Amino acid sequence: MAGKMAGLMAGFGHYTHAVVRGVPASLAKEALRSSQAEVDLAGARSEHEAYVQVLGTRLGLEVVVLPADESLPDCVFVEDAAVVCGDTALITRPGAESRRRETEAMKAALKELNLNIVEMTDENATLDGGDVLFTGQEFFVGLSKRTNQKGAEILADCFKDYAVSTVPVLEGLHLKSFCSMGGPGLILIGSSEHAQKTLKIMQQMSDHRYDKLTLPDDLAANCLYMNLPNKGHVLLHPTAEEFPESVTVFEKLKDHMLIPVSNMEKAKLDGALTCCSVLITKRADI
Repeated sequence: MAGKMAGLMAGFGHYTHAVVRGVPASLAKEALRSSQAEVDLAGARSEHEAYVQVLGTRLGLEVVVLPADESLPDCVFVEDAAVVCGDTALITRPGAESRRRETEAMKAALKELNLNIVEMTDENATLDGGDVLFTGQEFFVGLSKRTNQKGAEILADCFKDYAVSTVPVLEGLHLKSFCSMGGPGLILIGSSEHAQKTLKIMQQMSDHRYDKLTLPDDLAANCLYMNLPNKGHVLLHPTAEEFPESVTVFEKLKDHMLIPVSNMEKAKLDGALTCCSVLITKRADI
């Protein structure tokens, strides 16, 4: 088993494909948000373009770009519509009713990539991918305004090879509004009391040991980690313009290729860096 686990960990972050989606004009006025901030549509679009460019051009992932849908103002935040692990894709049932149809284009794209599709159809279940933290060894699912126990149970049923633990999300939109993976066995976590408390609960529930890197800003703890051929450890993180103190902390990650990516406009809609892509590992068919 130890060998199998080591093998699983060795493959953590070895993504080959990313699914992203265009930014609809309706995002600025109609996308859901917890603050009343004004969103600059052109700014959001140029940020998103730069993000997609990093994934495709700079990092060499195969990027599938789904067209924006004006009737789905939040559709750029693709992470919530699916949870992909290995060859299996769980098509979620997002917690906000206005977002339910976002899963249709995602399902079609993941089918096209030959993943095994499992659909969450139970009308009592809700799950946003932003509440799902996959560590490479197990899943943590945040029970939040958007994700419930039934949704977590269906995820556990779908990914039977892994332990699945639930943790309460008492503040912020999603579990990953204040944490993400920074590498194999490394959890990035915000410094707020509720973020630190949540991490303690995760550590107590787990059979695995995790290192933690605490960021002064909760939202800065949402980063995108990958382990790519010829590049090694890669971390997309927010910019110094957004979070100057946190960026100095990322510099401790001496083995990582650090890529700052601006997320100012989408952050106004509670959208963090992981929200805008679904990352997939397609093994080369031998």
